[in-house]
Amino acid sequence: MNVSLLAYTPDAEKIVATAAKLCYSSSDIGSLRDGLTDEKTANFIDMLVSIGHESVLEHVSFTFGIEGISRACSHQLVRHRIASYSQKSQRYVNENRFEFVTPPEIENNPEAKAEFDRTISLISDSYDKIADMLTESHKNRFMAEGLDEKSAESKARKLANEDARFILPNACETKIVVTMNVRSLFNFFHHRCCNRAQWEIRAVANEMLKLCLQTAPNIFKYAGPSCVASGKCPEGKMTCGKATEVKAYFAQFIKDSADA
Repeated sequence: MNVSLLAYTPDAEKIVATAAKLCYSSSDIGSLRDGLTDEKTANFIDMLVSIGHESVLEHVSFTFGIEGISRACSHQLVRHRIASYSQKSQRYVNENRFEFVTPPEIENNPEAKAEFDRTISLISDSYDKIADMLTESHKNRFMAEGLDEKSAESKARKLANEDARFILPNACETKIVVTMNVRSLFNFFHHRCCNRAQWEIRAVANEMLKLCLQTAPNIFKYAGPSCVASGKCPEGKMTCGKATEVKAYFAQFIKDSADA
């Protein structure tokens, strides 16, 4: 898995502070922005978060490149609806000998790992066979309709991928570009940095948070799982029961990430 920060709103913290100050001032925007020192910006963000004035966080966005995750993970990721996504297509990209993600619990169990690898290999072989069968069928039809062999082959392969992909597993590796505003990121981190989140998307969320902290530490020092961000766990009977340990972990995590 690899998570990289591709782009973000410049002067993110000052933009948030400027937008918030505008709500309470009759001054022009230029004057508001010029008067914001780093110290005043940090103090203003502290005040905003303490009173829950989060709408101004929507003026700032971050774009991430995420590679080497499973389709199982990306299915969870795209459930966060206030975001923009661009994902590697299994329709247009041939998945011949596809890369895949193995869960740690399977990796550490020799018998389970052997069965997992056997099944992945079987699916990969079947994908290739189905794609080849469909390609040949479509190609013959297109040539009968008058297309030359090269054009027929190309068009046929694309159509074959559309249907052959139905056999691909959740383990299949994917790549995705994600853009979220800060308010959406806060919500994402509340849910996905939590111990109750699935291991893979939790790892993605932690890497995203680390990159955000390095860019806008005054904003994202308030981010993380709900027990850290709001001081209480919303999971009820489903709680992991480790709020104290989680808070200690993220206190150090936030410090280390901001100092990196």
